[in-house]
Amino acid sequence: MIPEDDVAQEILRSIRQLVRRIAIHSKSLLRDVGLTVPQMVCLRAIVALDGGGGVTVVDVSERVQLSPATVSRIVDRLAASGLVIRERSTTDRRKVGITLTPAGVDRVSTLPTPLQETFLRGLEALPREERQRLLDSLRHIVSLMSAGELDAAPILTPGSRVKQ
Repeated sequence: MIPEDDVAQEILRSIRQLVRRIAIHSKSLLRDVGLTVPQMVCLRAIVALDGGGGVTVVDVSERVQLSPATVSRIVDRLAASGLVIRERSTTDRRKVGITLTPAGVDRVSTLPTPLQETFLRGLEALPREERQRLLDSLRHIVSLMSAGELDAAPILTPGSRVKQ
């Protein structure tokens, strides 16, 4: 059992360990795969959403819970890398579809599992009551840190903004 005087310090240390783990994972992905976490998540979303009818920036943004403007910038970078193409609809000129290029298909098939997917699988293995206790505790920490008003997508990436 941790002495009462050390509990707060251990909580801070645990938060810092989480932040560092996310940063280390993100840096290794960029180094090893050449993509940021949000780019990887958007590529996976395009694959998951593509039912042959075309995927839009709005579709992807809803799936990954990032703003359409942020997803648009991510898609711009993916297009510049030759992983996706944007195509204007022939039936509705206002609609622009996103599709993977052959290089994008190859890249998606070799992507590692994102940290948040591994984390979510671990959480899902816990009993519901334990997950609820964790959520309640984290929400309390968010409140104590006055962070409740901050918008945050469920993507584990370092920094104050999502890197495109």
